Amino acid sequence: MAIHPQAGQLASHDILVNIPELMSAYYTKKPRVITHPDERVSFGTSGHRGSALLTSFNESHILAIAQAIAEYRLSNNITGPLYLGKDTHALSEAAFQTTVSVLTANGVRVRTQLNGGYTPTPVISHAVLTHNKTEVDVSDGIVITPSHNPPEDGGIKYNSSKGGPADKDITDWVAKRANSLLEANLEGVKCLSPDEVELSGLIEPFDFISHYVNDLENVIDMKAIAEKKIRIGVDPMGGSGIHYWEPIAKKYGLDITVVNNEVDPTFRFVPRDKDGRIRMDCSSPYSMQGLLKLKDDFDIAVGNDPDYDRHGIVCADFGLMNPNAYLAVAIEYLSQHRTQWPQDIQFGKTLVSSGMIDRVVAGLGRKLCEVPVGFKWYVEGLYEGSMAFGGEESAGASFLRKDASVWSTDKDGFIMALLAAEILAVTGKDPQTLYETQVEKYGKPYYKRIDVVATSAQKALLGALDTKDVTQTELAGEKILSVLTKAPGNNAAIGGLKVSTENGWFAARPSGTENVYKIYLESFVSEEHLAELESEAKALVDSVLDN
Repeated sequence: MAIHPQAGQLASHDILVNIPELMSAYYTKKPRVITHPDERVSFGTSGHRGSALLTSFNESHILAIAQAIAEYRLSNNITGPLYLGKDTHALSEAAFQTTVSVLTANGVRVRTQLNGGYTPTPVISHAVLTHNKTEVDVSDGIVITPSHNPPEDGGIKYNSSKGGPADKDITDWVAKRANSLLEANLEGVKCLSPDEVELSGLIEPFDFISHYVNDLENVIDMKAIAEKKIRIGVDPMGGSGIHYWEPIAKKYGLDITVVNNEVDPTFRFVPRDKDGRIRMDCSSPYSMQGLLKLKDDFDIAVGNDPDYDRHGIVCADFGLMNPNAYLAVAIEYLSQHRTQWPQDIQFGKTLVSSGMIDRVVAGLGRKLCEVPVGFKWYVEGLYEGSMAFGGEESAGASFLRKDASVWSTDKDGFIMALLAAEILAVTGKDPQTLYETQVEKYGKPYYKRIDVVATSAQKALLGALDTKDVTQTELAGEKILSVLTKAPGNNAAIGGLKVSTENGWFAARPSGTENVYKIYLESFVSEEHLAELESEAKALVDSVLDN
């Protein structure tokens, strides 16, 4: 994909999303679920996402999804309060109110941020887990967010009683029930008016900020960061964690500067991404241009996406770290500095994350668990304490508390950001410097991801790839060592294909949330070898889609 000529620049007013038009579409457009498959409820790796303008995220969708979740809770005896969060996307506020009206109509107690406001994804996970550890009744959560998606998008995801993204069996049930409600013109959906919600007594204000912030010292060495006076720059990117940084700095005595306090649903202050769209992707050097210009003012600078489940790490002497590189450094550091973690504990990676992680974990004599794309595959391991760390190539990760008990079972941008400061405080070296040491030891990886526009039918074909579809024995001049359609860590279906050689690999899979398919490639040889991988991977995918 060619880089847009205005990538990294602020958008002109004429391309900003029209918020009144977007909100009107949320309430007036009705999904045609029988004749238009793209307008049905569909849970990808991170919930149901879409845009009201495209009739894929509208009031009808949220009414149906919220009702389905309420029925799922009832049938599974989940009687505790539901912890409900939202991010700063325009559609999140509307969907939040719709969700509340349905949940309370079904008799569900709902805990929301004290005095209103936003609640990040990891904070919901943390709240559910601490509740279920200390209370008799069982709780779960919902987060209204499309993560880093553009301003016109909306999203909703259900977090189970284990705190993280609900597994496929649950989301399949919720989606099926929601679509049946849509097909029946929402007959069977219960809903209260705003006045009735207020009178219900089922809304329970909760101080998420203090609850989360006061516990951070049990997962991050805050004392080390404070003692070394690490200067931390933070760009919340207009996201839901914006009101957390000041309490964090105050409680732990940290030198934190929030470089941008703006919240605006157009996200006009976020530079345009590589394709020219506004996308609050903290792993993109284009979207992070605002913070990168200030990197010399801080020892470590960090950015997060709107729901705070992703992290971007900026080192003063290098700039924005590659997400895969930071995961490799984080794993090595944590394995050496969390002395209460068992030696036989697993470290998790997705099968499209860098092979550098494989080499680092092997070099440490630790256990690797490779799973399909989607953080839901880490929930059980983190929850039980059999997995110390779970990370995704898309700049999302979480890890256990210092005592090896569960912290969150969803991606946590806060702790990954603060970990970078801890690493610098404890080792005297920033994460990028430590990564260069890994490269010297294990080799230099060349990594690339390609997004290609695809129809639903093409995505279905790609998702059904089988090992028999690979007939060649060599890839980019090397013998093929493995062809996978299931992840080796848990034997779960990839939903695509991964082909590996000694010094390279590619994986192809359809996106669960966008109309694209993705090809991931990595070479430990050279840029030229990576180009060979790309050419042969594209040829294979094209041959499948042309059949």
